Amino acid sequence: MIDLRRATDLWRRCDIVVRDLPFGLLLAVASLLPALYGKGTQVGDLPTRPFDALAFVVIALECLPLAVRRRWPAVCLALVSLGFAIDQFHAYHVLASNAMPIALISAGAHLERHRRVTVALLSLAYVQLAFTLGRLGAAEKVEGYVVFYLALALAWGIGAWLRSTRAAEAEHRRHVAEATRAAERTRIARELHDVVTHHVTAMVVQAEAARYLTAVPDRLDATLSAVTDTGRRAITDLRHMLDLLKADHDTDVGMPSAGELHALVEQTRQAGQPVEFTEEGSPAESAGSAEFVTYRVVQEALTNALKYAHGSPTVVRVRYSEKEISVEVSTGGPGSRAVSPGGSGRGLAGLRERVDALGGEFSADRKAGGGFVVRARIPAGSPS
Repeated sequence: MIDLRRATDLWRRCDIVVRDLPFGLLLAVASLLPALYGKGTQVGDLPTRPFDALAFVVIALECLPLAVRRRWPAVCLALVSLGFAIDQFHAYHVLASNAMPIALISAGAHLERHRRVTVALLSLAYVQLAFTLGRLGAAEKVEGYVVFYLALALAWGIGAWLRSTRAAEAEHRRHVAEATRAAERTRIARELHDVVTHHVTAMVVQAEAARYLTAVPDRLDATLSAVTDTGRRAITDLRHMLDLLKADHDTDVGMPSAGELHALVEQTRQAGQPVEFTEEGSPAESAGSAEFVTYRVVQEALTNALKYAHGSPTVVRVRYSEKEISVEVSTGGPGSRAVSPGGSGRGLAGLRERVDALGGEFSADRKAGGGFVVRARIPAGSPS
C-alpha cells in the first residue's frame, strides 16, 4: 500500500507531458495490430487501402501529439487534424483516427486564446476535406458529412463545458478563500478589540486617577503598580493571540474561560470600579465555546462600565446550568466618563455575533433609572 501510494505521488509530480504520453503510445500500438486494421473513423466511404510507409507516419501524427494535448492544445489539434486528413485521403482508416475527437475535447478544454478563430479554421478545413474526398470518388452524401461535423462539434462542446466547469470551480474556490480570509480578519479584529480595549481602558482610567494621588504616595504607588500589571496582562494576551495565528498552534492556547472571571473582576476593581460579583453553579464539562463567550461578554460589559460609568456600582451575575450559561452585568448609574476613551460600538456588535453564532440571546439596554444592563443567554455544550 505504501509503495503504491509513493508511486502515485511520484506519478503526480511528473511533468504533464509525461503523464499524457502513455495514452498516445497505447493508441499507436493498438493501431498496428492486424486485428484492428480498418477499424478507425471513416469519412467519405472510400475503400480501405492496405498499410504502407505513409500509414506509419499518419499513425505517428495522430497519436504522438496527444502527449501535449494539455500543454499545447493548439499544436496537438493541428498535427492530429493533419494526420486525420491524410488518413481519410488515403483511406487507411487506422484506429489512430479516433484521436481526432480526443484532440478536439482537449483543445476545447485547455485552449486559452483564439478559440473562435480556431473553430472557424477547423470548419473551413472540414469543408475542404469534404470537397477533396468528393473529388477522390467518395460516395458519402451531404447528410453524412453534416452528421460527422456535428459529432466533431459535440467533442469541442464537451471540452468547452469542461473548461467552463473548471473555471466555475476555481471562481467558487476563490470566493470561499476570500470569505474565509474575511472571516478570519473579522475574528482577529474582534479578539484585538476585546483584549486591547479592556486593558487599555483600565490603564487610562488608572493613569488618570494617579494624577490626583500625587499627595498620597502609598495610593499613588498602588495605582501605578496596577497600571503596570494591566499592561503586562495586555502583553500576555496579545502574545497568546499571536500564538493562535501560527500555522501549528494549539486552538486552546490563550483562550480565556469563565473560570478566569474572578481575575477579570479584580482587575476592574483595581481600575477603580466597584464590582459585585456572584456565581451560581459551575460550568459543565462540555461548555466549550460557551465559557469563552461568557468571558468576553463580562469583559466587554466591564470595559463599558469603566468607559461610561466609572465609579458607579456594577453588578455581575453569572449562572451556570447543564444547558446554558446566563450572564447579567448592570451599572447603577451613569457615573463619570471624563477620563475614559470613547467607543466605536464594535464591542457590543461583536458580542451579539458571538452569542448568535452559538444560538443564544443577547441584549444591551439602558436602565430606566440610569445606567445600563447587558444580558446574555449562552447555550452550553458547543464545541471549542
